Amino acid sequence: MNVDVVARRVLAEFEEMPGMSLTVRQASRLFGLEESLCRTVIDALIDLAYLREIRAGVVTLGSRVAA
Repeated sequence: MNVDVVARRVLAEFEEMPGMSLTVRQASRLFGLEESLCRTVIDALIDLAYLREIRAGVVTLGSRVAA
């Protein structure tokens, strides 16, 4: 599975629902991904500021806008 493709799909879901906040476990179930892959994708999107952690283990849309 291509991580870049998965990351774009995950980010698109967060952008479609800007108020959505999920744990990695919830995100993995929602996106149909293995939890370890989902953690890798979410961590990468947090590092790039597309997502942000609002409290321990809960992520939401970040401040960076995808092109």
